[in-house]
Amino acid sequence: MTAQDNAPVIAIDGPSASGKGTVAAQVAAALGFHYLDSGALYRLVGLAASQSGVPLDAEARLAELAQALDIEFRGNAVILAGKTVTDAIRSEQSGVAASKVAGYPAVRQALLARQRAFCRLPGLVADGRDMGTVVFPAAALKIFLTASLEARAERRHKQLIDNGIDANISSILQDLAERDRRDTARSVAPLQVAEDALVIDSTGLGIAQVVAQVLEYWEDRGQRKRS
Repeated sequence: MTAQDNAPVIAIDGPSASGKGTVAAQVAAALGFHYLDSGALYRLVGLAASQSGVPLDAEARLAELAQALDIEFRGNAVILAGKTVTDAIRSEQSGVAASKVAGYPAVRQALLARQRAFCRLPGLVADGRDMGTVVFPAAALKIFLTASLEARAERRHKQLIDNGIDANISSILQDLAERDRRDTARSVAPLQVAEDALVIDSTGLGIAQVVAQVLEYWEDRGQRKRS
């Protein structure tokens, strides 16, 4: 049995702009766990495709890119082929590209082992869309974090404006609705609530409240295991 087998996983899934990335990072920090932002991997594939001139409908070539990506995470920094791309992969363009490439089975398969390799002691908090259903089906705790489309659009709009990026709320609403449709309708690893997941609707909640709720669930799981 490897250290990976012994490492507990908290899987946090949900649609775009539900706050799962921020929540997962804070939960990981609170517990001293490792953190996996699976969406960053798909964004990196999209960015690498753009830089390499690979069309976003060329599944086989995208899978090859995903397999060969030279990726490094240094704290909050994301490094691709030796260059910092942290800001580049957070753009709306990268988000749209990620949603498209994530729909290809070959790309998802190419990244599966990479995602699972993040699981090591003392534990892992992983966020994405199929963490609890496909990547870590045996996760000790599964959370599905959601919020209304309007609330998610407002959050994304504020995030972009705060970062000095001009944004239109109507366009964001349309984009999020399209991503939701694409994520839930894809044939492989669609966005869905795992049977044993706990659902948190964050529409009327702040990040701190959601983090506290996840930590409470985690503590409750530990107490039940010890009893």
